[in-house]
Amino acid sequence: MRLSTPRWWYRRERSHAPVTRMLLRPLSWIWAGATARRIAKATPVDPGAPVISVGNLTVGGSGKTPVARELLRLLRAEGIEAQGLTRGHGGRLEGPERVDPATHSAVDVGDEPLLLASEAPVWVARDRPAGARAAVAEGAAVLVMDDGHQNPSLNKALSLIVVDGETRDDEWPFGDGAVFPSGPMREPLAKGLARADAVVVLLPDDAPGLDPELRAVFGDLPVFIARLEPAGPPPPGPQLGFAGIAKPWKVERALTAAGCELVDFASFPDHAAFSDGDLKALADQAEARGAGLVTTEKDWVRLPAEWRDRVAAWPVAARFEDEAAVMVLLRRVVAPPA
Repeated sequence: MRLSTPRWWYRRERSHAPVTRMLLRPLSWIWAGATARRIAKATPVDPGAPVISVGNLTVGGSGKTPVARELLRLLRAEGIEAQGLTRGHGGRLEGPERVDPATHSAVDVGDEPLLLASEAPVWVARDRPAGARAAVAEGAAVLVMDDGHQNPSLNKALSLIVVDGETRDDEWPFGDGAVFPSGPMREPLAKGLARADAVVVLLPDDAPGLDPELRAVFGDLPVFIARLEPAGPPPPGPQLGFAGIAKPWKVERALTAAGCELVDFASFPDHAAFSDGDLKALADQAEARGAGLVTTEKDWVRLPAEWRDRVAAWPVAARFEDEAAVMVLLRRVVAPPA
């Protein structure tokens, strides 16, 4: 059973769910200690090609995969044979396995690899070094590893941290700084930033700019701004939206900001496997209100094939504000072919 992301995780004031926070704090200490020991004891492997790690410091919801997909696009546009590497969260295949969107489903490889595979060759592997070696053997000149910051198994030529930069009310990307399960952090903020080479702050398309208070958190680390832009308008007419991602409330906000006529919105846990019953219930609600169904591209790839014609996918893409500066950083890791 998957659980929904607690909204109070992202409240920086401890007045939200104070008893729950307190009761979970000892488990947070255990989690943080185990993560630190695993990273300290690891002996990273050189797979024979530079590895660009795209990770985050929180449990889901930062936008790692759109950023990884954009990096693959930029590198390949330079003529560099960039390939993706991911664990394949939610998929049944252990790998190493090259993702084939024509034959693999989200049940096989997970939803995120299918999105990445629309941009470049992608490998899923529970054993990241084995996956990296398989990719290099097939011609990869550089690897973009999705969700790699807390995985110490590979040498990293570049470690990027992706941060959800949307702040409003008392919502804060790191909550009160508590580590899972008392908060959203995978590890303490200072420890995670100490292993990073740069930060990518992902902002909604309509956000005014980077919060100066958030910028100050990253100290001297280079910070790049990326915008999460709709790849097209939402479907016309009334729509019932739904999403099973870490922060589904952000999808509702984004659809509304893009002009979607939402009649209602349903939230599901991250990486939810939509049952036929779930989808029939949504379809019945939509029909009763004269609305269509719309969801994210990431959720759409998890739908059973027979439902895909009945649900509109609303794709978004990460685009860097200063693409030239990002390319300067990437070229330090790998140069385009002569």
